[in-house]
Amino acid sequence: MKKSSFITLILGVIGGVFFALGMCMALIPEWNMFNQGVICGVIGLVILLADLLIWRKLTEKAPIKLNGKTVLSVVVGVLGALLLGVGMCLTMVFSQMIAGIIVGLIGIVVLLMLIPLVKGIHD
Repeated sequence: MKKSSFITLILGVIGGVFFALGMCMALIPEWNMFNQGVICGVIGLVILLADLLIWRKLTEKAPIKLNGKTVLSVVVGVLGALLLGVGMCLTMVFSQMIAGIIVGLIGIVVLLMLIPLVKGIHD
């Protein structure tokens, strides 16, 4: 395993755990730890962002260009993830099975739209 892959793996796991734990802390009312959860989630996001920058530096990739296509890709990805998450919440938390499945499937379709948007369609 390359050093860059190993470092990315370790930082990704640490950042993902901090982010997931922060979301649980913030969104489970019985824990009564909303403020601490937000802080923990932000720490996770910062670690994940640092992971991305460190990986790009170690693999000598060019900096990410901020153009319309990049911004649109991020917006579509966030929208798809939110729709999928709302569908899961409707199904599991609010017991609205049909509405949750429909919203979740719409989220999956939006996420699938990322493939042609990012990679394009070739012969």
